[in-house]
Amino acid sequence: MLSSIPRAESKAFGAKGTNQMDRIRKGAYEKVRSILLERGWLFFIVGFLLGRAVILSVVSPFAVAFLATIWFVHREKTPKSMLAVVAGALSYSVAHSIFIALAMLVFILLAGIFKNAKNQQIMIPLFVFISTVAPRLFLYSINNQLSSYEWMLLVVEGVLGTVLVLIFMQSIPLLSPKRYKPSLKNEEIVCMIILIASILTGTIGWEIYGASIEQIFSRYFVILLAFVGGAAIGSTVGVVAGLILSLANVANLYQMSLLAFSGLLGGLLKEGKKPGVAVGLLVGTFLIGIYGSSATLMPSILESSIAIIFFFLTPASWFKKLSRYIPGTEEYTNEQEQYLQKVRNVTAKRVEQFSNVFEALSKSFAISEVYSPDDNETKRETDYFLSQVTEKTCQTCFMKDRCWQKQFDTTYGLMEEMKNDISDGREPNRKVSREFENYCVKSKKVVEAMKEEMSFFEANRKLKQQVMESKRLVADQLQGVSEVMDDFAKEILKERQHHEQQEMQIIHALKHMGIELEKLDIYRLEKGNVDIEMTVSFYEYHGEGPKLIAPVLTDILKEMIIIKEEEISPFPNGYCYLSFGSAKEFVVETGASNAAKGGGLISGDSYTTIELGAGKFAMAISDGMGNGKRAKEESVETLRLLQQILQTGIPEKVAIKSINSILSLRTTDEMFATLDLAVIDLHNAFVRFLKIGSTPSFIKRGEQLIRIEASNLPMGIIQEFDVDIVSEQLMSDDLLIMMSDGIFDGPKHVENTDIWLKRKIREMKTEDPQEVADLLLEEVVRTRSGEIEDDMTVLVAKVTKNIPKWATIPAYREKAQ
Repeated sequence: MLSSIPRAESKAFGAKGTNQMDRIRKGAYEKVRSILLERGWLFFIVGFLLGRAVILSVVSPFAVAFLATIWFVHREKTPKSMLAVVAGALSYSVAHSIFIALAMLVFILLAGIFKNAKNQQIMIPLFVFISTVAPRLFLYSINNQLSSYEWMLLVVEGVLGTVLVLIFMQSIPLLSPKRYKPSLKNEEIVCMIILIASILTGTIGWEIYGASIEQIFSRYFVILLAFVGGAAIGSTVGVVAGLILSLANVANLYQMSLLAFSGLLGGLLKEGKKPGVAVGLLVGTFLIGIYGSSATLMPSILESSIAIIFFFLTPASWFKKLSRYIPGTEEYTNEQEQYLQKVRNVTAKRVEQFSNVFEALSKSFAISEVYSPDDNETKRETDYFLSQVTEKTCQTCFMKDRCWQKQFDTTYGLMEEMKNDISDGREPNRKVSREFENYCVKSKKVVEAMKEEMSFFEANRKLKQQVMESKRLVADQLQGVSEVMDDFAKEILKERQHHEQQEMQIIHALKHMGIELEKLDIYRLEKGNVDIEMTVSFYEYHGEGPKLIAPVLTDILKEMIIIKEEEISPFPNGYCYLSFGSAKEFVVETGASNAAKGGGLISGDSYTTIELGAGKFAMAISDGMGNGKRAKEESVETLRLLQQILQTGIPEKVAIKSINSILSLRTTDEMFATLDLAVIDLHNAFVRFLKIGSTPSFIKRGEQLIRIEASNLPMGIIQEFDVDIVSEQLMSDDLLIMMSDGIFDGPKHVENTDIWLKRKIREMKTEDPQEVADLLLEEVVRTRSGEIEDDMTVLVAKVTKNIPKWATIPAYREKAQ
């Protein structure tokens, strides 16, 4: 019958059966979870066992501490928990149940009286101490047992109850499903272990074929947590659980050693999976058991065997769920990585949304061109202009009906022609004026009104144009911010990448060279943006990082790699941290020289060099109008704004327009500044010049001199202007010379300063940037017989090809593969 079923149908039947079993298992799990947690039966079971828990034969601090915690955390479950504790105490002895009932009544009385008081976390431990000591003192007094020993036990019980309530306040909430814990702190893990050991104390006296229930479950929990958390957690669980259980039964004091040693061995053998941990428990049982009598060895082996059976029957899903809360486990690490990934994705999405908002705002402000009215707009402006003129002149004229009703086209045409002439700054055409004088009885009054109204008309047109230009500037700024935020969102989403092939090549190459590699992290291998970190061990470091490892990485990655950072251990065979990154194709060496007017200390010129990141290098000179402190403040402020805006990644053109807008709007004073900016791409030596009211710059290439200039007004004079960008390709060993107007216009008795500067630069034998800057400043000062009549600044940069100090070393990649 079964053989007649087609294979596909049988597979579908099997898959359907598996899914159905999974649903049944999941439904049963959820039902049990609902009964134990949501209906509070778990607290009932815990309360019952803690009601039975007694240590040192007569000390029972667990019940009142448990009740106090339930009162503080889950007050609605207090009545059911009290019944459970009393039932557990009755199962132990009547005398014990009387003490527990009295202690709980005292606590409920104190807690009810002070339930509205502040600082409940401080008062509840005090109530536990009183409610534990007072009933015990009352019972001892009735039985005339108040000796020094009873007094000591009484104090110990009160102190233990106070300590336990603080421990239970951290561990009892972990049993509740209402609180989500992404991970457990070490203190919470220890508190949870103490709670479990306290619960197991309530099972003392229960046996199965001579095997103690508390020993079975204590060993089960030890190997369970050793398998999940390793040797540290396993041994900690063993020590804490063994100590509490041995206090309950002093004859079992050796069990603490067994549990601790078994937890340690189980954690060390966790690489052997479940069998390895089980072997650890058995070895610990045999080693500790041989110190006891033969009568206790067999029950101990039986207890360990039953614990191992429970351990093997534990579902794998339980281990995974528990591992998520234990720091140091793989599941915990994955959980944290997933959480960080989620946070990163959410952050990137929000940044991307902000980027889209700024882009949408940019489009709403975007204007394709400056204000330029079309024919319809021009006609509407003319109608409005003539209506204003006629309101002042023709409204009270007795010829109004004849001009504007019977001969409207003639009147409108003549006035429009005169309006066009006046708007162009000319007097009305003679022919048109004569014709209009013969036509209009108030021709002179109309012409005067048109001239007067024209000033308002032109002011309104300029205002519209400025508004359009301001919108365009805002659109550019918003678009720049949008692009920066979009790039930032992409950077956030970049994760650490895995490059197995390159890792194998690097590991094999360093091993072949005898370098002991401890750790290798490859974060990026993008061209021009390599980021590699490693930890290596050297007996004695002799610069192997830049001399050996960097050349090996250069050969493997086919890109020049240099060492960016190194932390060398001062001890032999110590660990050294090395960080490697991409070298730039070109490097820039700069030199600067400046002098203040009259040889003073404060110069109105300022200059700066900025590493912009992403392989870009910027040089800038700003000259504040005038001299002295005021000019210095203006030039420094210009460069400060420039540096902060450029370092955000906003394009240079937008940055300069933004600075100009800020300088022109922030004050009504006449405070202007020039700006000479050069941005060099270190990957290809391509340079972009943005000159705002600045003097020409020069590029010296051997005997050839290239002049760079652009015509823009200084910053802050007008609110809107176009920025001319001049680009040039630099070559290796080129000198880029930038200067302020004090240098360019400084030479005295020189008819053509441009030719003079070119000759002086060409005649210089040195190529050192600092020497060139000093010599050029000195030559200008010499022409004025040592007098400095204006602030002078020279900024020189030399661009050279980056040549590594060490050649590449073959890495034997074919063997690595």
